[in-house]
Amino acid sequence: MRAAPSVILFTTLSGAGFGTLAAAGLGLGAGPGAWLAGYGLVLAGLTASAFHLAHPLRARFAFRRWRTSWLSREAWGAVAALVVLAPPAVSALLGGPDLRLFGMLGALLCLATVVATAMIYASLRAVPRWHHGSVPLLYLACAATGGSFLIAPPGISALACLALGAALAAFFGLGDRRIAALGLTRAWATGLGGGLGGGLGGGAEVRSFELPRSGPSFVTRELVDRSGAAGSPLWRGLAVLLAGVAPAGLLLWGLAPGFALGVHLCGIALSRWLFFTEATHVAALYYRGELQPRRG
Repeated sequence: MRAAPSVILFTTLSGAGFGTLAAAGLGLGAGPGAWLAGYGLVLAGLTASAFHLAHPLRARFAFRRWRTSWLSREAWGAVAALVVLAPPAVSALLGGPDLRLFGMLGALLCLATVVATAMIYASLRAVPRWHHGSVPLLYLACAATGGSFLIAPPGISALACLALGAALAAFFGLGDRRIAALGLTRAWATGLGGGLGGGLGGGAEVRSFELPRSGPSFVTRELVDRSGAAGSPLWRGLAVLLAGVAPAGLLLWGLAPGFALGVHLCGIALSRWLFFTEATHVAALYYRGELQPRRG
């Protein structure tokens, strides 16, 4: 699927921002700098998300469907978290009292917002690589790791980075195995080739004798076409290196946590690009005949 830069930036920056704000709200060693960084990352991510809208002024309509839409729940959660955490943030900046009740409630709202963001993708049955419970868990792990850089001791942050790197590697492999196990092919989709659907063809191969289109379309551009880097061990390894291994080494080496956070965010952005570009809508069975990414 097409990886929109605005969505990649939004999920990367806001995830780290909400993780930082959640840790600050729980009082895990937060100072004024952590509050400013958390709010800055979240607001930068929300600003980036506006560029994904054809009509940004209509963003207010996203709040209407909270009963059925994870996107709407995400919007409400983001606003609620920023509002609830404002009193403890201002108090910390002015040297006031520790408003822990607001902080704890705000931390829960931050985590709920991250889960809502992940569920936008995990709820899509038409995208098998995303339709799995590991997606919200991975998003939470990314947010927690991103939130540890400016608050937790370097050793704890380094361990979190290494754990996240292992989780990313496992997530890539799990997605490949799930797609292969589902056996989604043209034969299955049409019921003509046997297999999972118990089709009529006795296991015969089903092929298209003619392309189902005469040129590019919205469906092919947004849902079917993908980068040749999809499934590449090189790009996956680089994402794991930048998101987990390299930041851990930088922290243990004694470099500034802010620098390590910057490297980490580059790795998360790359992993989110792979998250989108490796995902394929089931419409690809009609247009291309398979869902597995190419190896590059």
